[in-house]
Amino acid sequence: MDFIIGLAIIAVGSFGQSSSYVPINKVKNWSWESFWLTQGVFAWLVFPLLGALLAVPAGHSLGEILTSGGDAMWKTIGYGVLWGVGGLTFGLSMRYLGIALGQSIALGTCSAFGTIIPALMEGTDLFHGKGLVLLIAVSIALAGIAIIGYAGSLRAKNMSEEERKAAIKDFALGKGLLVALLAGVMSACFSLGLAAGQPIADAAAGMGAKALFVTLPATLLVTIGGFVTNAVYCLYQNVKNKTIKDYISVPGNVLINNLLFCALAGGLWYSQFFGLGVGKSFFQEGSVIMVFSWSILMSLNVTFSNVWGIILKEWKGVGSKTWTVLIVGLIILIFSTFVINF
Repeated sequence: MDFIIGLAIIAVGSFGQSSSYVPINKVKNWSWESFWLTQGVFAWLVFPLLGALLAVPAGHSLGEILTSGGDAMWKTIGYGVLWGVGGLTFGLSMRYLGIALGQSIALGTCSAFGTIIPALMEGTDLFHGKGLVLLIAVSIALAGIAIIGYAGSLRAKNMSEEERKAAIKDFALGKGLLVALLAGVMSACFSLGLAAGQPIADAAAGMGAKALFVTLPATLLVTIGGFVTNAVYCLYQNVKNKTIKDYISVPGNVLINNLLFCALAGGLWYSQFFGLGVGKSFFQEGSVIMVFSWSILMSLNVTFSNVWGIILKEWKGVGSKTWTVLIVGLIILIFSTFVINF
């Protein structure tokens, strides 16, 4: 039962993340870089800070928890800076490929690297025992994501240029695939950052923090590092494209509209890691399902992002073969989230 509860919590957070790109269409008269930086303030600073404060037990402070793991704080932030590159290119992959295909490719790569690398760093033997089970589960997830990627290529092949532009304004398959792969590799650093921040989580637990929230201070450190990377890039683009005036030139009602939808996007995005931290507390420490939880999150993100892709008509006009391939890929992905428990 604990497994189901933990998985359900992760799924709710995943659905929030997959929904976070929908508010983009409600932001008015702002360039991409202005939107991305503003939603980043909420996604990588405001909401992670609020989440981390939940882990602070009576008689202690957040600063005490963050500095309690020795050099773990700086390592965690460092991985966050690298993850920021993935977060930045992740947004570009949505721009060039759409929600469905962009997230499928990027998150698939992120799933594999973010699950396997921490396991190897802990000395896990991937060819025997629970390490082999982990490798099989990740392979199944990647197979599902690859099939969904194939469905995306079929969609691109069967759509006219006009149909592509109607569904995805800046559609560019070649450029989008390269960006999505880079996004996936660098985004895996978030998982590495959480692993590096484990001493901080342990210290929080030792101070009496609730098990539900002990990973959230480390999550804050990773997102702070990511915010630095994204802020530097977005402000550079603001200056380069002369869009720095976006933040003050729009009418008051438009500014309020944009801030509200950026806050909504940021909150939805953060919900995936809030859900991951809370959901993992229901898994047995050191179990295969605990290690596989990162891959579960990424697989659910791909599943829900493709559901949104269908709702937003990114798959409109494709043939029955493409639909069949897409559905098979989604079924395999969903199966991969349960295979460990089997």
